[in-house]
Amino acid sequence: MSLQSSVQRMRNLGGLRPQIVGSLGRPHFTTTATESSSSSPPPSSDQTSPPRVPNLIGGSFLDSKSPSTIDVINPATQEVVSQVPLTTLDEFKAAVSAAKNAFRSWRNTPITTRQRVMLKLQELIRRDKDKLALNITTEQGKTLKDAHGDVFRGLEVVEHACGMATLQMGEYVSNVAHGIDTYSIREPLGVCAGICPFNFPAMIPLWMFPVAVTCGNTFVLKPSEKDPGASLMLAELAMEAGLPDGVLNIVHGTNDIVNAICDDEDIKAVSFVGSNTAGMHIYARASAAGKRVQSNMGAKNHAIVMPDANIDATINALVAAGFGAAGQRCMALSTVVFVGDSKPWLSRLVQSAKALKVNSGTEPDADLGPVISKQAKERIHRLIQSGVESGAELVLDGRNILVPGYENGNFVGPTILAGVRQDMECYKEEIFGPVLICMEVSEAQRLQFLSSNTSGGLKLHRTGNGAVFVRSIESFPPLLSL
Repeated sequence: MSLQSSVQRMRNLGGLRPQIVGSLGRPHFTTTATESSSSSPPPSSDQTSPPRVPNLIGGSFLDSKSPSTIDVINPATQEVVSQVPLTTLDEFKAAVSAAKNAFRSWRNTPITTRQRVMLKLQELIRRDKDKLALNITTEQGKTLKDAHGDVFRGLEVVEHACGMATLQMGEYVSNVAHGIDTYSIREPLGVCAGICPFNFPAMIPLWMFPVAVTCGNTFVLKPSEKDPGASLMLAELAMEAGLPDGVLNIVHGTNDIVNAICDDEDIKAVSFVGSNTAGMHIYARASAAGKRVQSNMGAKNHAIVMPDANIDATINALVAAGFGAAGQRCMALSTVVFVGDSKPWLSRLVQSAKALKVNSGTEPDADLGPVISKQAKERIHRLIQSGVESGAELVLDGRNILVPGYENGNFVGPTILAGVRQDMECYKEEIFGPVLICMEVSEAQRLQFLSSNTSGGLKLHRTGNGAVFVRSIESFPPLLSL
């Protein structure tokens, strides 16, 4: 079925439900639609309960014995699309044990064989990209276009893993001293683990396990409890591609499972993407246990707009970077610093932001969908209000937006705060929503702002990423030294 016809069919459906169906011992996590609407009454207690998301342990999708579950909720409709049992400690240990046992043979599997699995996996991801995108939109809320981008960016990493053989080459130097040659070899570490956030349900798992397993490691993946479906679908595709049982395992949970990953002595390395608070905890705890850890956390990304910047190109870039994916990405632009008079820029910025269509991600005209949860929506509202109360000007307020047919959705429209200062909470905190905060500095203040020692200053090496919009590079001397 083509994406266009799929989207057209979904416009008449108010709810999307990922279903787990299949034969015993090999459930299949796929995406189908069930007819319902946001105006329908809540399901009665005698109706079929939402499907439970399984663990993947040793090549089998197994229902957890845990009585504790977390609802996976469609952000646009509030429908409970599935339930995630919190993996028990025994189940977690079984997953690690399966990975450890699989490592013995997988590490000795020729690199060319491992590459062929990745070559097949990328083919299967392309085949099922529409199903993956629809599942992501259902569980995470982003538009179908963004969901396809989510899948495609992860696919690029799988394609990179297809060429892993040359990257596994060691080094050899002869006669470095009398009678001495030196050489180095690259060896897999063992069992590795990945802890994923909610905002890129396909891309970030694909950042992690394809490279790790192609290098000869085995893997335990913990997807976000808010949208685990894409990880299950990718795991099934990996096994269809020929990945042996136990090489990739999936567990679910929150703090307890994260701590278990950090503490388990059989796990040799941990990769994390997510919030600053969680990232600092995981880095400290896992590294204290002797693991290799990479912790990718939040950012407060800035853009500096010089007076001579191209107006159309700059406005288009600011709107896309600030409001795309409903601002739920660590690469989102959160702060714009206008050098000189900001009023002409703000009027154009508001005009372009108002033109964006806020709707369910399944609607073909949607530019941005809902945020992930009611709690996230409330936090965004609170940070906007804190800016207003601290003296910022609310030039565009997206808090009271109402989307017909999706009245219960977690929608926040594009919001712009002007006159923001560095001491405001809305400036210091990563808002993680479609909110653009704007500041104005004079030419004389520009260098002082750049060299600011506050946590939010534009320091590319400390707070995230930055962009400079300028027509002539000579008008922004710091660029000449980069």
